[in-house]
Amino acid sequence: MAKESFNWKSLFINDETNNSEAAAINQPSAPASPTSEKRFPNEVTESFPTNSLTNPFLNEIFEVYDKGFESLNESGFDFFELYKSVLAVGVTNPQSYQMAFAMGKSLRPDLTKEFLLQKGSYYTAEIEKVYAKYDTIGKTKKTELDNTITKEKYNLSKNIADLEAKIIELQKELEVKKTELQKIDPQNMEQLSEIQLKMEANNLAKQKILTSINTVITGINQYLQ
Repeated sequence: MAKESFNWKSLFINDETNNSEAAAINQPSAPASPTSEKRFPNEVTESFPTNSLTNPFLNEIFEVYDKGFESLNESGFDFFELYKSVLAVGVTNPQSYQMAFAMGKSLRPDLTKEFLLQKGSYYTAEIEKVYAKYDTIGKTKKTELDNTITKEKYNLSKNIADLEAKIIELQKELEVKKTELQKIDPQNMEQLSEIQLKMEANNLAKQKILTSINTVITGINQYLQ
């Protein structure tokens, strides 16, 4: 596999300290064509539209792959240059292939269809390797996050169940205490009544005896000289 000169890690790893563009190695460009007819297009038409509203990461990831693909390009004319030219002119236009191949032959006389297909397979294989690597990273991160979420949900659900069980026990205890509270007066009414009557009798007895004593004391003071 060719050395990953482009920062493919930006697919799943944010690196704010390193600019992803600075990580790409500038590949030597194909020799300039002496005539305007042999110039390759500077811009490539998008083969399909992107919808950033549906997936806000699409444009960013597409750019990562485009620059990663470009970083794999070797010097001289090969599949990469033909790909750029055909994609710009039209992938369904036979003339775009013939024109690009003719321009390639003028730059590389030994250029053949077999060589282009071989290089196309090479680029495909390299991108597939990179994709598989970071697809595994993405799936691993997703699995780890799923496991974390599952664990947190389990722990919280268990805590909630424990609290609900405690609440049920407290509610039962509350009902018991309410019942005990309601029984206090009836259970103690007889004893309370007895004490109250004895206190009243005590008051009456004291009043009676003191009244008689005070009467005698008054008589002594009045009738004895």
